[in-house]
Amino acid sequence: MSKPIMPSCDTRVPARAQHTHPTAPRRRPAVTGPDAPDPRELDRWSNRLARMLVEEGAGPGSWIVTAGLPSLERAVTRWAIAKVGATATPAVCTDTRGRAHLGVTTKAARPTLSPDITWLVLDDRATLVRYLTGSDAPLTPTERATTARPH
Repeated sequence: MSKPIMPSCDTRVPARAQHTHPTAPRRRPAVTGPDAPDPRELDRWSNRLARMLVEEGAGPGSWIVTAGLPSLERAVTRWAIAKVGATATPAVCTDTRGRAHLGVTTKAARPTLSPDITWLVLDDRATLVRYLTGSDAPLTPTERATTARPH
């Protein structure tokens, strides 16, 4: 008698999908619409931003403030923050004061935000140059564990 054939891991249904009711609504993508980028593009964009966050000192256990971001930038930023093992928090959240030393925002929102936080301004020319010239490859475990500038 032969052994039963077991499906490989890439053909199995994920555990959480097994318990989903067939008529339950599926999660919506973070960004929708006719011009919504491909999820692979979002992944590459978040890799670039994650690498910039690591260069600014973010890492596991860091708190990173987000403020004034349009929906696409907000989705990419939250994904990047998760990739470095940090926690995203909105600027209006008062219980993170003193814990967050890095933030992501835009030029329009920057004047109203705390001067005690290092802000990565996404639409700033210098930030755009860093972003566009950075690697979009996935972060390595070594990169995730390294903080260039401790906060």
